[in-house]
Amino acid sequence: MRTESQKLAQNTPFETSLHLFHGEMSGPVVMIVAGIHGKEVGSIYAAQQLVKQLRNHRLTIQRGTLIVVPIANQPAFKKRVRGKPDLNRTFPRSRGGKATHEMARALFSVMKKYKPVWYLDLHEANGLSSKSKHVLGQTLITNPGNAAVPVVRKIIKQMNKRVNHPSHKFHIRLHKLKGSSRTAAADRIHAKAVTVETCWSLKKKTRIKYHTQVVQRFMQEAGLIKF
Repeated sequence: MRTESQKLAQNTPFETSLHLFHGEMSGPVVMIVAGIHGKEVGSIYAAQQLVKQLRNHRLTIQRGTLIVVPIANQPAFKKRVRGKPDLNRTFPRSRGGKATHEMARALFSVMKKYKPVWYLDLHEANGLSSKSKHVLGQTLITNPGNAAVPVVRKIIKQMNKRVNHPSHKFHIRLHKLKGSSRTAAADRIHAKAVTVETCWSLKKKTRIKYHTQVVQRFMQEAGLIKF
């Protein structure tokens, strides 16, 4: 496995690291982004943990390429705030549209360059979806009609078999959110694009565990890793 790192939005307050892991065999590109909202730390720590596992060879990409951006919004993360403006509303909204934030432009340029087959955006939300259909905690979100839908349903079924607490079970949400990185990846790059949401009310280590398990299942579905 070959690894490399790059800087996005270099020499700006938003400068952050991008990590690439290349398998020995050719295959699809999977892109994972966390920290678009700076206070959603469970998702950030899970992405950082994934990078560490790969660098320490505790996990190996066998084929294809994995791209990981653990902290997309560095200023918001340092302050532990969502971020203003909301970075997840600044990605291109139409075919000819452009990103309206320097970090969104940097991330979207990576999407255009590498054309990921899968794009995963890691987040955290209030409320448990098992208790209300109006909240997003413990959900996998994709756009209606996106090619990711069958795999999302499969992974939710797999995850829920291992979830011990009924209230922690995952649910699917089908929703197109203009200006979000997920919808930009789906509409402009034609990626199978998914937002992963754990719930803030759960312990941090539990949220990290759920993010890690979900991400690894998507990596397995893409053929990057084998368990």
